[in-house]
Amino acid sequence: MLAARIELMQQMPIFGAIGAEAIEFLLEPAPVIQVRTGDFFFREGDPADGMYVLESGRVTVSKSWQGGQLLLRRFAQGDCFGEMALLDLFPRSASVRADEDCRAIRLTPDNLYRLFEHDPAQFALIQMNIGREISRRLRATDEQLFRARMGAVLETPERIVTLPAPL
Repeated sequence: MLAARIELMQQMPIFGAIGAEAIEFLLEPAPVIQVRTGDFFFREGDPADGMYVLESGRVTVSKSWQGGQLLLRRFAQGDCFGEMALLDLFPRSASVRADEDCRAIRLTPDNLYRLFEHDPAQFALIQMNIGREISRRLRATDEQLFRARMGAVLETPERIVTLPAPL
């Protein structure tokens, strides 16, 4: 199972070019959590305390707007989310809900600090990779903002319908 987790992470942009030993060291204290269909990994405004590597399942990322939830994006096995929590101390900027039963590795700033003490070069590479991933997402957002300001008709975000929780 550990070898599969290491391989999964090495295929992700954030952990690209990171050695298996460093990933194993990073994973050692990291819990694997289960989130059931319809439950939230976190909600917009919650304290940001870690990122998640999705081992199985699918999730929806949404943002509150005018009393509803609008779709930002969807993630599936092999994707990660919540990485901004590893760089800043701000509350969550969006909510992440499980579309099906999920299993995910939870990585915290403490996990990364532990790696920093053990292998600063691998830590620095992860930080640079996180910066690159956030930069890619920022470029896409900047492009959308520019197009909207120029009067382009943008795709309307999908409104997410949430069913009431069972009694």
